[in-house]
Amino acid sequence: MKLLLAVFPLCLFVCTTDTSHPKPSCHYPPSQWCHSLQIAIECKVQKQCMELKATRTNSAVPPVAVVLYYESLCPFSRVFITQQLFPTWTLLQDIMTVTLVPYGNTKEFSSVNSRFVCQHGEAECHGNVIQACVTHLTGPSAFPIISCMEAAADVLSAAQPCLQLYAPNVSWSSVDACSKGNLGYELMHNNAVMTRALNPAHTHVPWLTINGEYKEENEAKAMWSLFHLVCQLYQGVKPPACSGAQVRLERNFS
Repeated sequence: MKLLLAVFPLCLFVCTTDTSHPKPSCHYPPSQWCHSLQIAIECKVQKQCMELKATRTNSAVPPVAVVLYYESLCPFSRVFITQQLFPTWTLLQDIMTVTLVPYGNTKEFSSVNSRFVCQHGEAECHGNVIQACVTHLTGPSAFPIISCMEAAADVLSAAQPCLQLYAPNVSWSSVDACSKGNLGYELMHNNAVMTRALNPAHTHVPWLTINGEYKEENEAKAMWSLFHLVCQLYQGVKPPACSGAQVRLERNFS
């Protein structure tokens, strides 16, 4: 399958070959270095985080709100999350929010033995509820964890190592208990309610709403380059990343 992908300048603090600036030694991934003063100090990037905060865009302007309705094992959902949504969020998280709703074409039933039937089988139901529990239990770390899972060859097997990488303070046992208990069911039921409330109703996945609306035109633009769409829709001062150039590549997936 050939896909046309947008390539983004994903340079962060660690994107350097200059050996005169050693990488910080800490237990947190780069995506969390500026989440709190304590983490910034431990990772020795306090100055960089302060400079980043000083250059952030006007917080009075609402961010672009992106909600993705998807399925954990849907190939098209996986490509969109890993090749469009996560790279865009990595660069533009100061001007956009992302909400993930793993459910898609799942069917909900009242039977205790089979509460949900998923398009790609029982494994997908398991993946959906794990990701719903990860979102509930890890908060801001959830998106990197889910993207890590979706980028792996085996989504379910990657769940525990991805959790340990991006949220080392959250135990796998808590996620496992959530996914197998009433909390997991409640989270999935909430996702079912959100998905059924879509207007217009979704006809495929991934299904994207932006600022609370589904527009076919925006979906087409998002599939081509969500990054440029978010930059276009943001009403405040554009961040420096929005001036970056786009490169079109043709890539083969076997």
